[in-house]
Amino acid sequence: MSFPVLRYIGTEHERSFSGTVRSRVQAHFRSAGISTKADARLVPKVVLLMTLFLAPLVVLLLVPMSAWWALALAMLMGVGMAGVGMSVMHDGLHGASSGRTWVNDLLGGTMYVLGSDAFTWKVQHNGAHHTHTNVTGVDQDIDPPALLRFSEHAPLRRVHRFQHIYAFFFYGLLTLVKLGNDFFTLRRIARSGDARYKGRHYGRDLAVMVLVKSLHLLVFIGLPMWLTDFSWWQVLTGFVVMHFTCSVILGTVFQLAHVVEGAQQPMQDAGGVIHSDWAVHELLTTADFAPGSRWLTWYTGGLNYQVEHHLFPAISHLHYPAIARIVQSTAAEFGIPYNVKRTMAEALRSHVLRLRHLGTVA
Repeated sequence: MSFPVLRYIGTEHERSFSGTVRSRVQAHFRSAGISTKADARLVPKVVLLMTLFLAPLVVLLLVPMSAWWALALAMLMGVGMAGVGMSVMHDGLHGASSGRTWVNDLLGGTMYVLGSDAFTWKVQHNGAHHTHTNVTGVDQDIDPPALLRFSEHAPLRRVHRFQHIYAFFFYGLLTLVKLGNDFFTLRRIARSGDARYKGRHYGRDLAVMVLVKSLHLLVFIGLPMWLTDFSWWQVLTGFVVMHFTCSVILGTVFQLAHVVEGAQQPMQDAGGVIHSDWAVHELLTTADFAPGSRWLTWYTGGLNYQVEHHLFPAISHLHYPAIARIVQSTAAEFGIPYNVKRTMAEALRSHVLRLRHLGTVA
C-alpha cells in the first residue's frame, strides 16, 4: 500500500496565511507558558471513558440479568468504545497526548483493546487521510465500497440515490469490518515497499495481530459464553450491537468533518500537483461542527474541531477550542474559507444533503 507523492503549490498569499497561523498558534502556547500536549484534564477523562467501555462488561459477567438489560449494556459499551477511540487512542497515535513516547504508545495502544491494529491505522489515517485530505484515490476515507459514493469524482451508480438513507447502517459496520480487514491491509503495506515498513517483520506483525484480535474475541465473546447463561447467539448479538453502536458514532463523527456542504474535493493535475498551499487545502476540505457544545467536544476528543486537528495534529485536543479562535480569525483576515456548522443538527443535515447530492449528480 503505497500512496502517490503529491505536491502542494500555493500562492504567496496562501503561504503567508500558513506561516502566520502557525506562528500565532505557537505564540499562544509560549505566552501562556503551557505545553501543546495534554494536561491533567486528560487523566480523569481516560479513566471515565475506559470505565464506560469496560465496566458494563464486568457487570454483565457478574450480575444475572435479562437479555434486554444485557443488550442495553452492550450498547453502553459501544458508546464507551467510541469515546475511547476518539478521546484516548486518537491523540495517542498522533503523538499529541504527551511529550513522552511511551505515554503516547500506551494511550494509542487502546486501539488493541478495541480489536484493531495501531500500525495499519497510522499508515492509513495519519499517512493518507491527514496528508491528502479529500483527494480521491488517495484518501481512503472518501473511497468506500461501491454502495457508497463520498467523492464527486467517483463513478455514480443508480443505487447511490438512496445512500443518504442507508449510509448510516454501513457506518455501523466500520469496526467489525476492520477486525478482518486489518490482515489484508498489513499484507498490502508489507508488500508495497512502503518506507514506513522498513525495519519491521511481517511474520511478527501478523502474529501480534492474530494475538490481539484473538484476545478481543476471547474477552467480549468467550467470557460471556463461559460465565453467563446467555446462549451463543445472544452473546454474538451483544458483540455485534457493541461494535455497531461504536461504529455508527465513529463513522458519523468522521464524515461530518469532510463529507458536508462546503468541503471541497480537489484533484491533483497530471503532474501530481494540487494547486493550493497544504494548510489552505486542509481548510478547503475540512469542517468544524458544534464548536459551542462542551459535552460533544469532551466526548469526541475535539473531533468536532477538525480544522484545528488537521492543521495541528500533534497538539492535544484539549487545546482546540482555544486555538480555533486564532485559526478562524486568521482565516478571515486572509480571506480563506473557514467551514463551520454551528450545531450537531446542522452538521447532520448538511451531511445528509451532501450524500443526497453525491448520490444523484455525476
